[in-house]
Amino acid sequence: MFEDRNENKLIEGEDFYLTPEGYRCFTEKHHLKRGYCCKSGCRHCPYGFDKKTGTLKK
Repeated sequence: MFEDRNENKLIEGEDFYLTPEGYRCFTEKHHLKRGYCCKSGCRHCPYGFDKKTGTLKK
């Protein structure tokens, strides 16, 4: 009935890692695979978004 969609599954160490506080931190590879900037000021944002100014640097 339901298809197992492997393309949407997150892979620990590739798409994200766990911080010492227990949060998921998405990698640059995951952001590029997603294809757009979410404008949340992510630690590994490949699009260069600056949360303080609200602009893209790149």
